Amino acid sequence: MLLAPLALSFMQVASAAPAAPLPDLTLEQSGALRCSVVFGLVHKAQRAGEDGAAGYPVMAERGQEFFVRTTARLMDELGADRRTIMGLVMREHTALAETPEQLDEVMPACLMLLDAAGL
Repeated sequence: MLLAPLALSFMQVASAAPAAPLPDLTLEQSGALRCSVVFGLVHKAQRAGEDGAAGYPVMAERGQEFFVRTTARLMDELGADRRTIMGLVMREHTALAETPEQLDEVMPACLMLLDAAGL
């Protein structure tokens, strides 16, 4: 998974110190973060050969670039470090894992966001 090295570097930083409270996000920030995580989950499912993920565009490069841009933007806008950003990513991942049907619900809007980003 192409997102794995980036996520691993975030996880190493995140595990190095106790977590601080996570910042509140604007609607735009929250949506971009959710889509970043969704793209990673779809990419993982595509690599695993899951039927449901095959109906979506390949997420390897485009999804990774969206994730990188989104997390970098969040770091700048929030003045946050990698540990905080990884906490936000993990929080979103956990929320999506609890309701996996949300992937199919949010993917159309996320694909529009991906296209709007020029990716």
